[in-house]
Amino acid sequence: MNANLVLARKLNIAAGVFSVVVLLLVGLMRRVKIALPEGMDFGFLPPLHATLNALTAIVLVLALYFIKNKNVEAHRKSIFVAFGFSLLFLLSYVAYHFTTPETIFGDTSGDGILSADELLAIGSMRTVYLVILLSHIALAALSLPFILLTFIRAYTNQIARHRKMAKWVYPIWLYVAITGPICYFMLAPYYP
Repeated sequence: MNANLVLARKLNIAAGVFSVVVLLLVGLMRRVKIALPEGMDFGFLPPLHATLNALTAIVLVLALYFIKNKNVEAHRKSIFVAFGFSLLFLLSYVAYHFTTPETIFGDTSGDGILSADELLAIGSMRTVYLVILLSHIALAALSLPFILLTFIRAYTNQIARHRKMAKWVYPIWLYVAITGPICYFMLAPYYP
């Protein structure tokens, strides 16, 4: 069997395990809270999350530009950078949500409860926010294994399969990277 195909199989298994672990962590982080040592606060992380997502989006656009101009090496390097930003985001995001109470869109009092008056004050913007947020979360979760598989196909020199998959995976990854900062800026007025 071709060495690239053997490597691809091993990487596919690793990608599947990684995806399952990430999804389990994301599912747990809203239910499990880990107390931080006195005086330690991860409240500085949400702007970092937005920045990492924005940088990922910029690098993804550059990666597309490079491949459209047949600069495969620059494209490859850009994708590695996008992966790096996405991994830093993921680690930071999970750490933040395991240690910090959830911020609720529209909760101006910061008490963790959306009162009738607060709900009335934000009106339909809460629905807009939730549509963007839920599409962002769902597509991030669904796309993770496919992003990894698309990368593996390129890495193991399965270029035709990589191109075919990248045509639909890339726009989803870009959407997730763009909507992350949008969600942050919409939620920012309600952070403590």
